[in-house]
Amino acid sequence: MPKQSSALQSMPPAVLAQLRTLGEHLAVARKRRLASRRAWAERVGVTEPTLARMEKGDPSVSMAAYATALWLIGRSAALAELAAPVHDLGALESEVRAAQARAVRKPASLSARLQRGDEEGG
Repeated sequence: MPKQSSALQSMPPAVLAQLRTLGEHLAVARKRRLASRRAWAERVGVTEPTLARMEKGDPSVSMAAYATALWLIGRSAALAELAAPVHDLGALESEVRAAQARAVRKPASLSARLQRGDEEGG
């Protein structure tokens, strides 16, 4: 039996719930298209048991299978958008904090202010 990925073992419950919902949505999409599991599995490039696991949101099913299923329903463009930098609020907040830290300066020393005054008045 192959060793399970540590990513699968440490997957947050919220992510597992989202995968289950994705699987359910893919199953609905297949059924609305009146496609059999066998036909859909062939189009996705997986076996019927793998498709059944995918429709249950099994995290061990490859990303390629999920991506192909999304492509079949015309939603593959949404994949790249999921991690688009514009949506990465954590990184954006870090950049703002770093910019704010750079913007805070020490007041100029008395000698530096006097020199500037001499140059301006000169």
